[in-house]
Amino acid sequence: MAHESFEREDIAALMNAGFVNVKVDREERPDLDRIYQVAHQLLTRNRGGWPLTMFLTPGDQVPFFGGTYFPPEARHGLPGFGDLLERVAAAFREHGEDIEQAKPQMRAALAQVLGGSDDSGEVDAALVEQACSEFDESYDARHGGFGAAPKFPHPSALELLLEAAAWRPAGAARTRLFEMVDRTLEAMARGGLYDHLGGGFCRYSVDDRWDIPHFEKMLYDNGPLLELYSARAAATGSALFHEVAHGTADWLLEVMRTPQGAFCSSLDADSEGEEGRFYVWTRDEVARLLGDRYAPFAARYGLDGPANFEGRWHLRLAPPGSGDEDGAAFAADRELLAHHRAGRTWPARDDKILTAWNALAIKGLAVTGILLERRDCLDAATAAVDFLRTQHWRDGRLLATSRDGHAHLDGYLDDYAFLIDALLSLLAARWRRADLDFAIALAEVLLTRFADDERGGFFFTADDHERLLQRSRTFSDDALPSGNGVAARALAELGHLLGELRYLEAAHATLAAGMSEAARLPSACSALMRAVLEDDAPPPRLVLRAQAGSTLEPWLAAIGEAADPRLRCYVVPAATDAPLPGLLAERRVLDGAAVTAYLCRGTRCSAPLTAAEALSAALADNPAAP
Repeated sequence: MAHESFEREDIAALMNAGFVNVKVDREERPDLDRIYQVAHQLLTRNRGGWPLTMFLTPGDQVPFFGGTYFPPEARHGLPGFGDLLERVAAAFREHGEDIEQAKPQMRAALAQVLGGSDDSGEVDAALVEQACSEFDESYDARHGGFGAAPKFPHPSALELLLEAAAWRPAGAARTRLFEMVDRTLEAMARGGLYDHLGGGFCRYSVDDRWDIPHFEKMLYDNGPLLELYSARAAATGSALFHEVAHGTADWLLEVMRTPQGAFCSSLDADSEGEEGRFYVWTRDEVARLLGDRYAPFAARYGLDGPANFEGRWHLRLAPPGSGDEDGAAFAADRELLAHHRAGRTWPARDDKILTAWNALAIKGLAVTGILLERRDCLDAATAAVDFLRTQHWRDGRLLATSRDGHAHLDGYLDDYAFLIDALLSLLAARWRRADLDFAIALAEVLLTRFADDERGGFFFTADDHERLLQRSRTFSDDALPSGNGVAARALAELGHLLGELRYLEAAHATLAAGMSEAARLPSACSALMRAVLEDDAPPPRLVLRAQAGSTLEPWLAAIGEAADPRLRCYVVPAATDAPLPGLLAERRVLDGAAVTAYLCRGTRCSAPLTAAEALSAALADNPAAP
């Protein structure tokens, strides 16, 4: 609409004559976006989307009319934007009293949807089972994923299913959960959602088979997907999952990282005015580049079939068995094509740095770094944390976004919750006292500025945030995992690590506050359901205190033998610059020992362990499932 309508002089004249026009970057202002997306649904009874066009009353910003996309001239049953502007302006002049009278109903409806229920119930672990059943009902057994096109990756759903599978005892139900996760990951990796030449995933597929994507690549998808593929690569040994995890990590480091160490938000779908132009091929172009290698490459990547994107080919992997044995040759083919593609006009990169999205990338890189032994990923995650701490953390508060060195806008719940979660993952991969202190400082702001002290849970905005039409408090996921769900998990983890009851109580109160919303459709609250699962069956948590120069290999081997994907381990050096906070101060290296292990599950802990063999025995007695 910006190019079609806002830049046209006749339409711009109408906009300026009758309206105060405000263009909002939804990624920088998710607080506004969630309010007016809900308002659009209430007004039109249709799903929202982008672009979003809303008409508000002056002064109080209450919406009275809206829609998504409007063309410059009428077509496909939609009014032209210029005509619409004239009609809305006339309605506002002639029916202003009716618009005023409708405001209380709109305010009440927004409060009901966004304000959150006043009900607080017992935390119900049965909702996790119900969520898994709902995903099972919508699971596409043929193509992977859930529901029909357009199909989105839904990493929060896959994370829930994976953790629920790890928690269950062996059997058909557990096998089914792993099947849904792995089949979906494989289908996305083989399809065109994944960029087989450059790495990274596009935003969604326009078809059921994951063949043709909307070619935009989002940071918020790729961080969690990197974590998932790395976890399943490590657990299953899948060569495909390894390839995709490494390819996605490389794409983040090579394409999306700024010189300062943070990560950009997205790559556009378009280049040279056409969606997908950067990514698609003609047969002649590929044949000219590959020569004798064209035939096997074409068979493996779909060039031997009909064109699948506007007369050209977007690469996808053929089913298993089509040349999989010749991996090195295909890798060389891909490298050659990628080098040629790099000379094309690239899609534009949105170089604003969003705190929440960077946190998701940091967590994915930290997990990859430790599971796939990628030191460069750990270094990149560390550098991104340092950037956020120096550029986005100001006067004890977090800022949401920056560009060209200018950080601004008060941080939202997602910024704080996601970053605490990411810091904990990085601490498990590489202990740094500064990261622990940062996580504690963020948690304190969450409790003092965002908490709903009366009902539990957290508001999306702080108590001193700009006053908006509605202060939202929700528990369901959208394109991002629920901030409340992530906050509950992160605070519980930090609370158990430190023995800090305030964090544990806030986490449990968040779960209780979310039960009413989650009970309506548990699968819509995957992040919250993960926190419920961990509250009901806490994962084992291990702290290793080690003297400088101690040999950790036997201890790490014992951890590996446990084969428990829910186990969390923190290796804390014995020597620290300052006393450790909370329970960590008591977890010291015992006299005469080089290493001392402290193994806990929730609030139940074993005696301190000073031999790796004793740790192996304790882990064997502490299974993943109750």
